[in-house]
Amino acid sequence: MDIRTTNMQLCSSILRNLDTCILGKHEEIERLLIAVMAGGHVLLEDVPGTGKTQLVKALAKTIGGQFRRIQCNPDLLPTDITGVSIYHPKQEAFMFRPGPVMTNILLADEINRATTKTQSALLEAMEEGHVTVDGDSYELPQPFILLATQNPIEFEGTYTLPEAQLDRFMMRLSLGYPSEADEQRMVTSNESYHPSDRIQPVLNIDDMIHIQRQVLEVHIDDAIGKYIVSLVRGTREHAHVMLGASPRAALALTRAAKASAFLKERHFVTPDDVKALAPYVLSHRILLRTEARMNGLRAEDIIAQVTQNTKVPVRLER
Repeated sequence: MDIRTTNMQLCSSILRNLDTCILGKHEEIERLLIAVMAGGHVLLEDVPGTGKTQLVKALAKTIGGQFRRIQCNPDLLPTDITGVSIYHPKQEAFMFRPGPVMTNILLADEINRATTKTQSALLEAMEEGHVTVDGDSYELPQPFILLATQNPIEFEGTYTLPEAQLDRFMMRLSLGYPSEADEQRMVTSNESYHPSDRIQPVLNIDDMIHIQRQVLEVHIDDAIGKYIVSLVRGTREHAHVMLGASPRAALALTRAAKASAFLKERHFVTPDDVKALAPYVLSHRILLRTEARMNGLRAEDIIAQVTQNTKVPVRLER
């Protein structure tokens, strides 16, 4: 059995592990795993109590990585995230004390409750994989994945995420409420612990790094690349869009499509991989015009229109 086959099996094991933690959300969990395999950051936007935090904790346990959590609030300072240099009299020198950002999986709970200044402390880490404190740069552990949550309903005491930061999230996902049957299973369960408390690792962090490298090797045909560019450019040319998706969005959609193909045990990307992930990769990156929002249009509606109007290439297999 080759390394690629082994890693594909590990991905299936991750999904099975996480499915036991959050009932009835296999597709949402699969998208989260795709983003992690592609090395992307994820914004989990949902109402309280749907299992966002438990899912992130279970993911960190499953891949055997270091996990840190930040509870965001208006009092949080940038140095509370990145770390701070402290003067030590005995050494007569400043010593760097690492912040929670120095980890593999960072959960920023209710990220929109942190001030914009504090949110900006994450920009460098999300894009460049290091942080700068007092003029010195410190590399983050690899891989570094930021999983942030926010409540889309509450507005009091919150700060809107700037477009520059939204653009650094590979995907925006929502778990949603469980089905009636799954919710009943939760209610009638006699277990006194949360399933995530008993999650066991199925791989180590080096395995995940190898998986991410193999994802990059998945083949993408020129026709598929052109299709991705057409989708992204279509958001910029839409009449109801004031700010379309950036070139970073095209790269993110490409990496996500490769991870999706890898998870489905293929060594090539198909148009279906791209179409399935486009709403989750592109919708949070576009800004609608005021009249469009007043008419009830959503970013997801625009992505659906652009996808429908973009010519799909003939399915190519390799």
